[in-house]
Amino acid sequence: MLDKRKFYIDGKWVDPLTPRDLEVINPATEKPIAWISMGTAADIDRAVAAAKKAFASYSQTSVDERLALLEKLLAIYKRRYDEMARTITLELGAPITMSTEQQADVGVGHLQGFIDALKRLKSREVLPNGDVVRREPIGVCGLITPWNWPINQIALKVVPALATGCTCVLKPSEFTPLNALLYAEMVEEAGFPAGTFNLVNGDGIECGAALSKHRDIDMMSFTGSTRAGIAVSKDAADTVKRVTLELGGKSPNIVFEDADLEDRVAGSVAECFNNSGQSCDAPTRMLVQRSVYDKAVAIAENAGKAAKVGNPEQEGGHIGPLVSHIQFGRVQALIEAGVAEGARVLVGGPGKPEGFETGYFVKPTIFADVNNNMRIAREEVFGPVLSIIPFDTEEEAIAIANDTNYGLAAYVQTGNADRAERVAARLRAGMVHINGGPHRYGSPFGGFKQSGNGREGGIFGLEDFLEVKTVHRPDAA
Repeated sequence: MLDKRKFYIDGKWVDPLTPRDLEVINPATEKPIAWISMGTAADIDRAVAAAKKAFASYSQTSVDERLALLEKLLAIYKRRYDEMARTITLELGAPITMSTEQQADVGVGHLQGFIDALKRLKSREVLPNGDVVRREPIGVCGLITPWNWPINQIALKVVPALATGCTCVLKPSEFTPLNALLYAEMVEEAGFPAGTFNLVNGDGIECGAALSKHRDIDMMSFTGSTRAGIAVSKDAADTVKRVTLELGGKSPNIVFEDADLEDRVAGSVAECFNNSGQSCDAPTRMLVQRSVYDKAVAIAENAGKAAKVGNPEQEGGHIGPLVSHIQFGRVQALIEAGVAEGARVLVGGPGKPEGFETGYFVKPTIFADVNNNMRIAREEVFGPVLSIIPFDTEEEAIAIANDTNYGLAAYVQTGNADRAERVAARLRAGMVHINGGPHRYGSPFGGFKQSGNGREGGIFGLEDFLEVKTVHRPDAA
């Protein structure tokens, strides 16, 4: 058992003010792997005080000074890359191949993307009317990150905060805290001034709320469920602080009859199942044109049957467990709802895969003949569960795709470039992937509607942490 009970506050590793131990569980074995401490509002207070004190001087540092610190952090992360991948596998259950190729890689990619963006950012510019616009750090930032892509979200919040001259307090998920503590070690080694970055473990009810309500927090950046994002917004409202949110999704994936079905249907199944389906932008609703519906269903069924679960410590393209018993229960309930509502089970279904009675493993599941009123089509399952829905016309496909409270991502599969652009323009989503086009580092990540507000990544992610000040002079600048 690892002892990870300390917090990182004001440049030091400190004990919690009140001991509240929590076991970190390996989701593949259901056995504890570490102890952490659960913080209180008092711990948040001292972390915020440290960040507020540090902001006075850190906000005045030059871009070159901050770039040098970020470059050091990047070098340290690369040196400890494999350690990060192993840590994420241990606490999240992501297979080691996936952790190495994807989960850990985002810590490099996003950091480099922010370094490149910071070099392009204009902190001062003159408007055509002669006034001067300055972009200045917003202040002390409260950062709350989830468990499903832990370093992804930590990098997308911590790095732009520090890059722009802000200071911050991070509260990572209590389900996957070890990678965050490892990242804190890297920040410390890079030499960021004391108080610029602080970490307190804890739950959302106490520590998350304490951050959101805190009068000395100038901005909240939250990633998680829509329900929790609403709570953060309400808690922050009394102090009128900026709130950026990256929330849930129920992403439509429109497959037109002229798409390369063998490639795009099978590829879409793999993308839906990636990270055991625990991705907010996963293409979980496959809308298929009726003229090719039966063929697409057959391809999806074969792809689903080929998907395997396995030990996350072993190399390979298999799927690992869900993160916790709580998430396992939620996914099972929605799979059972799909069966009860009459959807046709092509692959998988309720229960654990054979041979995986221990661990929070679920069967990769595909439902056909789904309609958009079913729970599995409307609620975010957050597991390896795909729903296939037929449509007849382009207009109907767009209507079904947009008939959701969410708007994070959407996918379009077609051999017609004009159609791809036309449909993409009408989808109410923050990101549209055409024929498997990937999300690239430095591009904005975020959604419409109840998928949140604000954007993360690259120069757009930096701007969320900046205030705009206009300087009016008696003469042109």
